[in-house]
Amino acid sequence: MDESVIAQIEQLQQLTIADLRLKYFEVFGEQSRSANRGFLFRRIAFRLQARAEGDLSERARRRALEIADDSDLRLRVSKSLFGDIANHKSIPAADVGKHRSRPRDSRLPIPGTVLTRQFNNRRIVVTVLEDGFEYQSKRYRSLSAIAREVTGTRWNGLSFFALAERCHAR
Repeated sequence: MDESVIAQIEQLQQLTIADLRLKYFEVFGEQSRSANRGFLFRRIAFRLQARAEGDLSERARRRALEIADDSDLRLRVSKSLFGDIANHKSIPAADVGKHRSRPRDSRLPIPGTVLTRQFNNRRIVVTVLEDGFEYQSKRYRSLSAIAREVTGTRWNGLSFFALAERCHAR
């Protein structure tokens, strides 16, 4: 690679983000929508190298355009997609926040499993539900909440019910 191009790229590393954005405008002839230092640096460095040593071949450029034309390109993810992923069905965008749920923790047993634990001469029995847990006919969102209820102190629910070791044994 030409020594002058190497020197220009090394100078880019010293620039602030504002200066990189100015350099981007200078090199590409348009404003960058990004303020990410790494992105700006890589794009400018690539363009400087391409100018000095030649850009993509015409064949590579045509292939890239073919790929781009075949793709359904979106700049932002549809808000309804979050509901589709979480519930495997279509949910109106206005209701996405109400129905969104966290992915199920892989360390938890399947729904219907009964967890038992001896604590202070008491037998603690918890049923794993699809969306939480049941202890003494009351629903809880987490095992930690049940452990706190039983002990009166904060516990990691997975540790309290000896499920934390399961993930290390796999």
